Amino acid sequence: MAAAGADGGAQAGAGAGGRAGQLKSSGLRHGWTTGACATAATKAAYTALLTGEFPDPVAVTLPKGQQPSFALAAEELGTNGRPHATAGVVKDAGDDPDVTHGALIRSTVRAGEPGAGVVFRAGPGVGTVTKAGLPLPVGEPAINPVPRQMIRDAVAEVAAEFGGTGDVVVEISVDHGEEIARSTWNPRLGILGGLSILGTTGIVVPYSCSAWIDSIRRGVDVARAAGRTHVAGCTGSTSEKVAVAVHGLPEDALLDMGDFAGAVLKYLKRHPVPRLTIAGGFAKLSKLAAGHLDLHSARSQVDKGYLAELARRGGADEALAAAVAAANTGLEAVQLCRAAGVPLGDLVAEAARATALGVLLGSPVAVDVICIDRAGTVVGRAEPLGP
Repeated sequence: MAAAGADGGAQAGAGAGGRAGQLKSSGLRHGWTTGACATAATKAAYTALLTGEFPDPVAVTLPKGQQPSFALAAEELGTNGRPHATAGVVKDAGDDPDVTHGALIRSTVRAGEPGAGVVFRAGPGVGTVTKAGLPLPVGEPAINPVPRQMIRDAVAEVAAEFGGTGDVVVEISVDHGEEIARSTWNPRLGILGGLSILGTTGIVVPYSCSAWIDSIRRGVDVARAAGRTHVAGCTGSTSEKVAVAVHGLPEDALLDMGDFAGAVLKYLKRHPVPRLTIAGGFAKLSKLAAGHLDLHSARSQVDKGYLAELARRGGADEALAAAVAAANTGLEAVQLCRAAGVPLGDLVAEAARATALGVLLGSPVAVDVICIDRAGTVVGRAEPLGP
């Protein structure tokens, strides 16, 4: 299991606001993403390839500066033929009911072609992208952009310390990953052969329980006690950064909403703050636009027929509307519309705002909405509107 390492702020002190304060008040234990585990396994494997010794535990630096340590669950140093090193880390998802909790994530590192940098390969149990609309090109291993950068950074760190070139082939695999992936949306999204290696912060925040909803309420209470007149409910860390960049909000005005849009809106209806910004990924907020208050993939899905109807209202012809209805993901739908000059992102933001105002009816809370893509680019806005 991942050892408890230097957390650098994943859990904050009592009385803190924002995401860290919410996690502290929830009493829940955070975990580590598949991307963090793959990074730790890669760092250990590359170190062994260069030195002949596996560091155990192995510490990695996450995107926000935390430096957790991970115990190794598997080690293999191959010297016959083409030298390679393999290390494995068991994923600990904390108190989140994650289907990948307990999965053994392995990284095998071999020397690559000079000047090639880090080349990624999908080993057994890691999927391959077969459809457009995802943040990776078709044919690529399903190792998302942030984990790729974390792995590149870890490889560079090891190369600098032990005199390596940094030109390596990194093959990530997950024991029983293809079987586990059947419990995810990967097959429907066209990610075939296994799981995705995910994570934007390296930390799994446990959302899916009543304690996290309670932590949202405590976040509102902290903001009100601090005299905040503007709060932001964000679906994740990327949308939180965008909300801060757009509105300059302090940490104690940030609510880690996750999938629980309804929890934020219903509590603010009873305990109002004058201004609410809802910020999140386009696909999640399209669910809010369609009237869903629980945005988790197990309980609501992106309705591409609904998106096609919105696109028609925005001027899309029938060919574009049909393409939106057949899109692989919400992201692909909004990209198709942007290319055609149809403001689908704004239409979704406006419909999400209408849903929110419907829940807040009778409460003095003005709402604006920001929709983003996976890279954090704003793809839709709805300006503040009051009751």
